Amino acid sequence: MSLVYKSVESPVGKLKMVASDKGLVAVLWQNDKPSRVRLGELAEGPRHPVLLKAEKELAEYFAGKRKAFSVPLDMRGTGFQKNVWEALLAIPFGETRSYGQLAKQIGKPSASRAVGAANGKNPLSIIVPCHRVIGSTGKLTGFAGGMQTKAQLLSMEKRRHQAS
Repeated sequence: MSLVYKSVESPVGKLKMVASDKGLVAVLWQNDKPSRVRLGELAEGPRHPVLLKAEKELAEYFAGKRKAFSVPLDMRGTGFQKNVWEALLAIPFGETRSYGQLAKQIGKPSASRAVGAANGKNPLSIIVPCHRVIGSTGKLTGFAGGMQTKAQLLSMEKRRHQAS
């Protein structure tokens, strides 16, 4: 099954969306390291229905009209990574969780470092909200999109959450 991509402008920079016929595979940052998410060969596919739906939903999210995404996902990773990414989907809009809280949630209370590593490999930035994970002290921790972008996303979500 071949993968197609489309690049879109957003308030947090250019994003590269990647899809299969099954669903969205990745939302990558403009300066993403190629080794963070390995996808193989991609073909341009700007009219692919999954990419069009993802583009529409991301635009609604940035415009403050969407708090959850419904675009189908095609998560590609190890079983452990997928468990972590599923746990990320359960973090409510406008809220945060620590790596330790996520580790407990997936039944691996001593695996907060492994949860952090899986979080760092999340290919579906923003859609699978890895930006909502913070350190146990409440401080912002690493983020593939950059710390400024993480702070911007969290601030935007917090304002909209409080307003609703």
